[in-house]
Amino acid sequence: MAIFDIKLPASIAKALKLPVSDVRKQQLKVLKKLLKTARFTQFGQLYKFDEILLSRHPGKKFQQNVPTFNYTKIYNEWWHKTLEGIPDVCWPGVIKYFALSSGTSEAASKYIPITKELIRSNTITSFKQLLSLAKYENVPKSAIGKGWLIIGGSTQLQKGATYYAGDLSGIQQKNIPFWFRSMGLYKPGKKIAREKDWSKKLEEVVENAPNWDISFLVGVPAWLQICLEKIIERYNLNNIHEMWPNLAFYVHGGVAMEPYKKGFSKLLGKPITYIETYLASEGFLAYQTRQDTRGMHLALNNNIFFEFVPFDDKNFDADGNMVENPEVYMIHEIEEDKDYSILISTNAGTWRYAIGDTVRLIDRERSEIIITGRTKHFLSLVGEHLSVDNMNNAIELVGEALNVDVPEFTVAGVPHGNFFAHEWYIATDDKVDPVEFAQCLDEKLKLLNDDYEVERKHALKAITVNVLSEKNFMDFMKSKGKLGGQHKFPRVLKGTMLEDWKQYLQQLNSQS
Repeated sequence: MAIFDIKLPASIAKALKLPVSDVRKQQLKVLKKLLKTARFTQFGQLYKFDEILLSRHPGKKFQQNVPTFNYTKIYNEWWHKTLEGIPDVCWPGVIKYFALSSGTSEAASKYIPITKELIRSNTITSFKQLLSLAKYENVPKSAIGKGWLIIGGSTQLQKGATYYAGDLSGIQQKNIPFWFRSMGLYKPGKKIAREKDWSKKLEEVVENAPNWDISFLVGVPAWLQICLEKIIERYNLNNIHEMWPNLAFYVHGGVAMEPYKKGFSKLLGKPITYIETYLASEGFLAYQTRQDTRGMHLALNNNIFFEFVPFDDKNFDADGNMVENPEVYMIHEIEEDKDYSILISTNAGTWRYAIGDTVRLIDRERSEIIITGRTKHFLSLVGEHLSVDNMNNAIELVGEALNVDVPEFTVAGVPHGNFFAHEWYIATDDKVDPVEFAQCLDEKLKLLNDDYEVERKHALKAITVNVLSEKNFMDFMKSKGKLGGQHKFPRVLKGTMLEDWKQYLQQLNSQS
């Protein structure tokens, strides 16, 4: 089987020809396959996977037998054993790889299990997405067989007692199929991909750029924008197409692309096609299959069983924590244009796991979704993944360091030239130097969150602090009709709330 001018191995080609049926049957088939494979694990024995497989309604029985999990719960009860090298915990065998995801309140990073089966599933989904490009109009098909510049985490992983840990992008690159490497498609190549220092890696990419014929860009927008700018500056180009005339595609995910498109357009000599993906540390969940569409198609028949919890007050508390026994639905049961928290079970021993994202079904016939946010308030303009836990801990640490009481605070992401900044608003009656507070806050956040520390060197250019009184915060809540014990000031301000907040501050300044 060939994708345009790429010849695929028979095993991959066979997997891409999986039969298509209705979504309920697809998902139940996936669930049964996962349960059958894992039925002799510790997890499968405790939750009676054999009993579920014999049930007339395995989907409902699965939901009855197996509880829902967040990271802290499943790590404390199960995954910590796999880090100790214990086999057959949640998935057969010993877990060799762990993806380090963004920080939690307990640790700097989460350890997400990655199995060879999951890596293969991610690869198959990648090529399913590649196949969909055949339907795109006005796209040069010859570009498919050119170079793919994949800018991700280092493939040089941390070594544990029985495992290796690192960025998912680094693990995935390290396991890129040999046939793909041997065709010379993968750039920047194994040596450069191993480099841990982002600045050094970037310089090596810039140095080697003239030797490559790139048609695909893959990576986080902020990092790729910096990379292209350096190449253009180094070789005195008007645009990147003067060096890479076959550049036609940009595959992105993780952060919204819209804020970057204006900046990217200045670096291009002609339009390119943007392709969105939903590749989380836990698996390749969805991908864009149609040109110029908002939605991404859920990967329903490739070893991920999806469940959906309505993202409402009944199923989540004010802090975004899911209740113990939430309402849960399968893909064929959910409504369009309604937000759901997504649960997944995968071939890496992830079971009924809340990954923290909220999604919305926008096309039932095509099973297309969009990502609408996080169950908890996160700020991630450029991939910094700043959580409320990070914010609360940092404010507490700064308060202790500077002997300042900060009863309320909030933060907004704002443009900063072609990049971004964080603008903080803190409430205190103590004497505070905003510049000193901002510097101390910045340092504490770097210690608490690995992703934030990386992005502060690159696309997150500044952090500022505005000092207000607690009364200012309370008066704003009162103006919104949300004064009282059950209402909390939002830790992250976005959209209409941010506009209202800025208008409120303007009125305060005019009165003073």
